[in-house]
Parts: sequence; C-alpha cells; structure tokens
Amino acid sequence: MDEKQPTLADLGWRPFFQQQLRLDELTEFSLGRIVEHHRSHIVVLGERGPIHVLVPPQSDAVCVGDWVLFDTARRLHRCLDAQSLFKRRAPGSKVEAQLIAANVDRVFVVCSLNQDFNLSRIERYLALAKEAEVEAIVVLTKADLCADAEAKCQQVQALDSRLIVHAINALNASDLELLASYCQKGSTVALLGSSGVGKSTLVNGLLGFEAQHTRSIRADDGKGRHTTTARALKWLPSGGLLMDTPGMRELQLSDCEQGVSDTFAEIIELAERCRFSDCQHEREPGCAVQKAIAENALSQRRLDSYRKLQREQALNTATLAEKRAKDKAFGKMIGKVQKQSRHHKKGY
Repeated sequence: MDEKQPTLADLGWRPFFQQQLRLDELTEFSLGRIVEHHRSHIVVLGERGPIHVLVPPQSDAVCVGDWVLFDTARRLHRCLDAQSLFKRRAPGSKVEAQLIAANVDRVFVVCSLNQDFNLSRIERYLALAKEAEVEAIVVLTKADLCADAEAKCQQVQALDSRLIVHAINALNASDLELLASYCQKGSTVALLGSSGVGKSTLVNGLLGFEAQHTRSIRADDGKGRHTTTARALKWLPSGGLLMDTPGMRELQLSDCEQGVSDTFAEIIELAERCRFSDCQHEREPGCAVQKAIAENALSQRRLDSYRKLQREQALNTATLAEKRAKDKAFGKMIGKVQKQSRHHKKGY
C-alpha cells in the first residue's frame, strides 16, 4: 500500500454499508476493509492503516473486500453485508461454498490469446459476474504474441454484443492506461482467470511496481503456473482498488441460475419461441433453438456450454442445500442434547 493512508471513501465506503451500522457500534468498534485473508487472521485497512485482526473460530465466513468491525483487542466483531459477492463450489471433493471476493464494482475476466484461449471458460466467468450483478470486462492478454488476436476478439464479442472486450499487451503502457481508466477512485476491480494468463503482470503494470512475482508459462502446452497464492486488495495510484486472485483451475458454479440465464440470454429468448414449453432442444418439432443452429444463428458449442453450466449449477446448488440442511439438523440435535444435559445437572 501507498504510504499515504486512504480514507474510508477511498476504500469504497458507501451509504449501503453506513446504513448497516448501529449507533453503539460506531463508538465501541473500529471499521475497516479486508485487504488480505490468511488462515489465522485477516489484514484490515482503515483510516489508521493496516491492522492484523483475529477471526474467532465460530465467526461467519469472510473474504477479501468485506467491510468488518473489530474491537480494541483486534478481534473480529462482525462482517457487514456485501453489496456484491463472488463465490464458487469449493474445489475438490469438499461439499461447501468458497467465497472469492466481496464488494467488487467491476471484474476483469482475464484470458490469454495462446493455447489457454477458451470461449466456454470465459462464459463460465461471465455467469459468475452476472450472478453477482457486477460489470464484466474481458481482457485478452498476450495480444503481441497472437497472429489472430482480432479474430478471437470477435469470437468473444459474439457472446454478447454489449460485452466490453480488450486485446492487450500487459507490458504496453497505452494498453495499461486503457485498463486503468476503469479503476476510478473508490471503486474496486477484481481480476479473475486461470493460472498463467497474465493477471500478476497486469497488477504490477497498473500499480507501477512489482507487487506480484511473475513466472513463465509451460512451453509444451501453454498452461500457466500459480504465482498469486492468496487474494489481496491493492490500492492503486489512481485511487481505485485492485484485487488479484489466485488462478482457478476449477471453477464450479453453484447458486448461479440467474447468472447462467443472463449469460445465455439469446438461448432463453429462443426457447420461449419453441412449440412446446418443456422442449429439450434436441429433436422436438417446432424447436426454435435447433432451427437457429441449423441457420447458423446459434452454434452447437454455445448450446452445449449452456446445458453444461445449467446442469452443473443445479447439481451443486442442490448438493450444498442438502449439506446446509444436514448441518442445521445436526446443530439442532446438539442444542437439544446440551439443553437436556443442563436440565439433568440442575436436577441433582
């Protein structure tokens, strides 16, 4: 962070958060925004500078970008409701949701123009952004190393005519100035993308110094290596805030039905014209979706991607809901046992 300490407004403080505070909390607790999240503690930035705050084991989940209240012993009191929230199903076999970022105003969906370029992966990130109701800007990196950058830009633009798409060289000053224009004072921009797409290089360029270590991609397949290992919020010279996130090799969607629908709005619109309300868009007569594919107005890849994300988010949402219900039932059982135990002890 810069030596000059930011004000709460610089950090993105707004009436939405102010309205959540009680009068007694204003005098009893300090206020700040999480800029780093570690296993045992968080780093909170406020008007007095960065402070390490302990998170009690039973506290609700918090993530980088959250606004929190903490006491004089530097222990977390509570987290304010987020204006926007990015989350996914936790990677691996864990049946739980993982928070990614909170209170983001814009998101740079970063994808490189090498072997990593993948329209279906971009759609996955766009669904996440639309579910969070955050403006997404697609940033295609390594344009200087790509012979058909313009053609790939057009492929991404075809996903949504209103989508903002930039093909850039992250080491080019004019390209960095273009992206810096989105990082206005008091606003928060998050970078999302796979490993090795150039997010850390972008962060360094926008900050004006090497805050993140960078590594080369693997030459054999163009796959990236993790350089960012933790989410962190950086204060930019322009006054905006920039959040870098570790590369995500697995981005499983959950609780993202509206985001998927908004990302594939043209398929939803076509489906409304099908003859049958329960049309599966396969071989049914009068299917407007299949007609659009036959007329090259819609690609089969696009439909397949929609179906995959729709099934995935529905399955993950149901699985997480089942786990929450089981946890709630288990908590009630523990509470009942503890209550009976207290009554038993009083009887003696």
